[in-house]
Amino acid sequence: MSSPPRSTVVVVTWRGAGHLTDCLAALAAQDRPHRTLVVDNASDDGTAALLAAHPAAPEVLRLPRNTGYAGGIAAALPQVSTPFVAWLNDDAAPGPGWLADLEDALDAAPDAAAVTSTLVLPDGTTQSTGVRLTADGHGADHTEPAAEVFGFCGGAVLLRTSALRAAGGVPASYFCYYEDADTAWRLRLGGWRVLGSPTEVRHLHGASTRPGSPAFHRWNERNRLLTLLRCAPAAVALRELARFAVLTALLPIKRDVPDAANFRPGLRLRVLGEVVLRLPGTIGARRRIGARATIGRGAVWRRWAGG
Repeated sequence: MSSPPRSTVVVVTWRGAGHLTDCLAALAAQDRPHRTLVVDNASDDGTAALLAAHPAAPEVLRLPRNTGYAGGIAAALPQVSTPFVAWLNDDAAPGPGWLADLEDALDAAPDAAAVTSTLVLPDGTTQSTGVRLTADGHGADHTEPAAEVFGFCGGAVLLRTSALRAAGGVPASYFCYYEDADTAWRLRLGGWRVLGSPTEVRHLHGASTRPGSPAFHRWNERNRLLTLLRCAPAAVALRELARFAVLTALLPIKRDVPDAANFRPGLRLRVLGEVVLRLPGTIGARRRIGARATIGRGAVWRRWAGG
């Protein structure tokens, strides 16, 4: 008899009919038993029919509206009863030993809450071996092999379900981007480690969102500031919020402004407005995160910022 599954693999999809099949096939080929739960963010491109007809018969949680990657993971968490939960992008395809490697890594490190995969782009270049924390509080992809990293990339990671819940779950309102950095930061504050793994996962990257688009930059800038306000030392969070506001005010008179969408005053004003509107809830979340923490915010920042 096969052993019961220890992991639930959560795949969040939105209009994923063009690439979801490869992901499901890769999961069906895993050499470790698991449960597959696909969260369909109200796709309107035939994804629902594809899932219903797929021979792997994955469990499906269909949401009434698109809640983004963060919202999809948050919606799935109450449905998870296994000791481990994996987040896997719908445009990612792991090899057959992926889940076994990650489960074994967490078994060997009881003080680790997560182990992140090595994401590899179709051209063979490494996209991410985890997330590093820059000196100004950005979460950026780490691309060199590392036994331990600040945080995980949400595209392919395995977490301890109990640790994730104890840290407060997933910030569903982020929609997408920085939900992984925020979650890893809270795990760090709770005394947990995050491991890196050389196990590779092929990743198309940007199949559901367009990196560089105005929406991409809006979510990134907003969620970075919210993560700092929730998790960073107060002086760091206020410094970066002020820096963002000052640069926004100066952009109309600056020369040689980059053409990227995140340097458009209108987008940045929208980001600031959204951050201000969320400030009461964010301050409350900061207090709850601090109450759960076993390591000081300053200690985590000094250990990992600038990496």
